[in-house]
Amino acid sequence: MRITIIGSGNVATHLAAAFKNAGHRIMQIYSRDMHNAALLAYHVGAEAINDLNSISQETDLFIISVKDDVIVPIAQELAKHGKLIVHTSGATDLEALLAFTPRAGVFYPLQTLSKNKEVNFLTVPLCIEGAAENITKELEELARSVSNNVYRVNSGQRKILHLAAVFACNFPNYLYGVARELLTAHQMDFELLRPLILETAQKVQDHLPVEVQTGPAIRNDQATMKAHLRMLEDEPALKLIYNVLSQAIIKNDIAGHER
Repeated sequence: MRITIIGSGNVATHLAAAFKNAGHRIMQIYSRDMHNAALLAYHVGAEAINDLNSISQETDLFIISVKDDVIVPIAQELAKHGKLIVHTSGATDLEALLAFTPRAGVFYPLQTLSKNKEVNFLTVPLCIEGAAENITKELEELARSVSNNVYRVNSGQRKILHLAAVFACNFPNYLYGVARELLTAHQMDFELLRPLILETAQKVQDHLPVEVQTGPAIRNDQATMKAHLRMLEDEPALKLIYNVLSQAIIKNDIAGHER
């Protein structure tokens, strides 16, 4: 398939590489920053452009992989070409594209992606939605060429999935940063925590999170929790986070026993 990618960020970078490796042709890479467009285009053998008026008519598919707040104006501009248009957002409805074209869909990779970190794209779940059955099938075929995990997920389900992903990925990563700052402030190395983080992640590959919950809150160890809160006396925001999460763990455990 001939593909034009709108965007040059993390998702666009990994998608472009995956499609190229699967034998698809990347026609153009668009970015408002020509340097970014050129860098990605070089790696996938595409033309770099920074003007939507330079879009090639030879493409089969436009993939919009940009910030959510610019999906709509870009889709509106691309619709005149009469090609299939998809976006890669977890939080934006398919309706955002249908306002301009009936040939629309969603191609959402459920993975945390960074330009400088390689990922085996074959393992990445791809969540597909099409405006019509024939579009959905076309996108499924495309998705299966780059991933072994392809799912049909509608806009409502995708929003819940995106919310769940924030809890499962973005929030824990922020807390890793908090943990590192606490250690650094007391001249200790974050390396001490890496095995713990890895073991925690590995446990939930085979068990439900509630089955492997550990720590003072699940034990209702009030003495330890109070001691921790005293240590956070000068960090009111962290103290609040600690208390909220601890109480949530306690309530979740109580609810589990009542079920």
